[in-house]
Amino acid sequence: MPKYKRFSDTSVSEKILDSMFLITIGIGYLFALMNLYYTHQGRDGEPGLSVSDVVIAYYGSHNQTRLGAAINGPMEANLPNSAAKEIILDWINQGATEESFNERVKPIMDENCIACHSAESGMSIPDFTSYANVVQLTKTDTGATIPALVRVSHIHLFGIAFILFFVGRIFLLCEMNVSLKRTYVALPFIFLLLDISSWFITKIIPEFAFVVVAAGGLVGVTFGLQILICLYQMWLYKPKSIPVEM
Repeated sequence: MPKYKRFSDTSVSEKILDSMFLITIGIGYLFALMNLYYTHQGRDGEPGLSVSDVVIAYYGSHNQTRLGAAINGPMEANLPNSAAKEIILDWINQGATEESFNERVKPIMDENCIACHSAESGMSIPDFTSYANVVQLTKTDTGATIPALVRVSHIHLFGIAFILFFVGRIFLLCEMNVSLKRTYVALPFIFLLLDISSWFITKIIPEFAFVVVAAGGLVGVTFGLQILICLYQMWLYKPKSIPVEM
């Protein structure tokens, strides 16, 4: 019977390397969650991140405009005060005319938004440098576009899959029930695919936002447990004398 490598067979140097990788990736994931929170929270006009915010992000808010949804949500923090926000919302509600834009809204955007919302920034976000561009955002918010979802999906699938692969390779060195290990290695990938596919379904069926939240949460739970189990077995676990099949 072949002897498979376990954490008990690795050197202290390799354990340190694996541990630092896992800890760094874990901290990076926490910052990714914080970015997710600040990107989507408040879209429904209420503080905090909710299923309603997810619905608006993917399906849209058919009772408000794209610009209104943005400054009620993730972009509100970029405005100097609530008065500036109300000026923009009033402009939208009163017909979004060019004269009123140049007089009331453009100075606010030039001061607080143009640094990012312009062609010169190189960022893939709406351009606020002209009335013609901004007025397009005063139409009903229909959520994320299919091209945008495709772009974000391929970035997530490539990037997160690599992270899950490397963490999974380290996780294979754990000593546990074979069936449990095989299942647990696959679960983060399954939940990731379910999460991303749910984005597209939520674009059509808003109630599917609950699946987005659940699947995304399960990716984090299974991924986090893999990291914690690996760190435990590397430094605290007393291995069995008989190796377990990988």
